[in-house]
Amino acid sequence: MAIRVRCITDPVCVWSWASEPAVRALMVEFGEDLDWTFVMGGLAREFPPEGLGQHWMDAAAESGMPTDPRVWKEGPMKSSYPACTAVKAAAQQAPDGGYRYLRALREAIFCFGRKLDASEALAGEARDAGLDVKRFRVDLASDATVEAFGADLVEARDVPEVVRRADQVSCSGAVGEERVSFPTVRFEGEDGEVRWVCGFRPVEAYRDAALGAGGRPADAPRPGVLDAVRRFGRMAAPEVAAVCDIAPLRAEAELAALALEWRLRPVPVLAGRLWELV
Repeated sequence: MAIRVRCITDPVCVWSWASEPAVRALMVEFGEDLDWTFVMGGLAREFPPEGLGQHWMDAAAESGMPTDPRVWKEGPMKSSYPACTAVKAAAQQAPDGGYRYLRALREAIFCFGRKLDASEALAGEARDAGLDVKRFRVDLASDATVEAFGADLVEARDVPEVVRRADQVSCSGAVGEERVSFPTVRFEGEDGEVRWVCGFRPVEAYRDAALGAGGRPADAPRPGVLDAVRRFGRMAAPEVAAVCDIAPLRAEAELAALALEWRLRPVPVLAGRLWELV
């Protein structure tokens, strides 16, 4: 039986974007032994007028993940709730629980400055994520999807004592609703053993939690850089380093070498870059 992983997050949470290297590293190291569920915690029903540009710059400086905070000046999103609801709609048809779609939203928001708080824009990302767009539109408007997101909101705001002890209680939006910090990840083993990782943490913290819950690493070597990009699609250098278990400078060097061989190409972002197959 796989370890059940509940990742409480939000498509517009920059610290969740900063944690993508850890999430992808776990997906590779533990493989099918981890059964992922992505819980949409609702970062903000309405974003503050000043936006979140400073938070984005802080997260980029600490994590090395590419970001472009100009969206908060040029075309700011009004709310993260539509994107959260869209991930719940995607999860109804996607075998990965909606992760590929969630990742597509994050790249669009954090790297490409897209304003994803309306149905049409969210449907466009569904097409790019390989979803059945007609079904996605139906699911996005369904009562079942709204109820699923509502249940996620309740879960994110039911702050467990372990999160309080870790001093990882946050507030959402101007209304100041108490909730767990994003991302908060809960690992539950088949014997009921539970481990938590609260907020932005190093890859090792996630790995230790998975092992503590009884997780078993996959019996396979880590992929090379090119194979990692083939598996996940666009990646940033910190993700490559975490997934391939190599030093950050080596990841940068290998990515550049593959670009010189015309096997990868860089995708420029204001702060940093992504890499994709040619």
